[in-house]
Amino acid sequence: MPHSALSHLDCPRCGARHDADRVQGTCRCGSPLLARYDLSRVARQVSRRDIAGRPADLWRYHELLPVRDAAHVVSLGEGMTPLLAMPRLGRALGVPNLLMKDEGPLPTGTFKARGAAVGVSRAAELGVRAVAMPSNGNAGAAWSAYAARAGMRSLIVMPASAPAITRAECVAAGAELYLVDGLIGDAGRIVAAAVQRRPGYLDAGTLREPYRIEGKKTMGLEIAEQLGWRMPGVIVYPTGGGVGIIGIHKALRELLQLGWVSGELPRLVAVQAAGCAPIVAAFRAGAADSQPWPQAGTVAFGITVPKALGDFLVLEALYATGGTAVAVTDEELLADQRETARLEGSLICPEGAACVAAVRRLRRSGWLSGAEEVVVLNTGTGLIYPHTVPADVPVLPPSGSIPLTAG
Repeated sequence: MPHSALSHLDCPRCGARHDADRVQGTCRCGSPLLARYDLSRVARQVSRRDIAGRPADLWRYHELLPVRDAAHVVSLGEGMTPLLAMPRLGRALGVPNLLMKDEGPLPTGTFKARGAAVGVSRAAELGVRAVAMPSNGNAGAAWSAYAARAGMRSLIVMPASAPAITRAECVAAGAELYLVDGLIGDAGRIVAAAVQRRPGYLDAGTLREPYRIEGKKTMGLEIAEQLGWRMPGVIVYPTGGGVGIIGIHKALRELLQLGWVSGELPRLVAVQAAGCAPIVAAFRAGAADSQPWPQAGTVAFGITVPKALGDFLVLEALYATGGTAVAVTDEELLADQRETARLEGSLICPEGAACVAAVRRLRRSGWLSGAEEVVVLNTGTGLIYPHTVPADVPVLPPSGSIPLTAG
């Protein structure tokens, strides 16, 4: 594996440049840092055809990832998830060219494995031996697993209402896990204080280190490659901390600079739940950043983020691509979770179902004409959230029989 073309880190808010070969958190101004690459070097050294001949995992894009030496890659086989045509669901929604990027098959069951793989690998390469983070559940599960794979310690704090399976994943991986009677912001404050008292721990919370986003951006790289190195018209993404949508936007801009894709960027859609929609409120107001959402709550637990550190980057991506932000109710997303499984056989997570519900809304409003090629992101398997699909079924006695007709 050739070396990464990583050049430096920069601050998207104040423009400060930072050394990529030192452990870095956020900029002095408080902004997340973004990894930058020598794209002219990448263009000289590798082609799309070269990429096609590599193993089908996210590390096939290693020139555009931050790990300099392949010996430091920490992997559980992540990446190259299916991009599925959804013809029956698409017809039902009035969007026949509907595709779903399904992150459910990834290790630990969600897209968080991408960020953990790259974030842990780069941390290990820089000499980090312990990571700490607040989590709504899925990120903690992923970072615990990859930290274990790397021989690192992990400290995770999550809300007590996080999905039970994610707690079990952390415990199984040997994480030091604590629950807090509150939201992810409360967990974040506890982690920040703990990191101050524990030298050597890296705060790996959302956008508090630069490399989780680099793992997440591989969703955008894969979508382009799976479409034959072209971009869809619209990408619909469930948005809490916003790393995924920021990463996809970054990936597609890098591909444009390389000349590997051409044309207009897809319109990006940030989807939130009505019970926690700070990005939607900010977008409607034309604001540059969001305000904390009071009394946040939704069954789509992974997007319960009242105030995202990278909110200004999410909003910038929406404005730059002519996109939009949509809030859907829990009732809508739960109905579309069941509808997706009924029509396509895919049990998606509630966050992914929120995207389906958003497409339904956008088609009804006319924002989608129905002619667009639309990619929705299902960010994890529905198996993590069994309570969202009640399974009240009849129990037959041993001598019972099944009725001749259903219902």
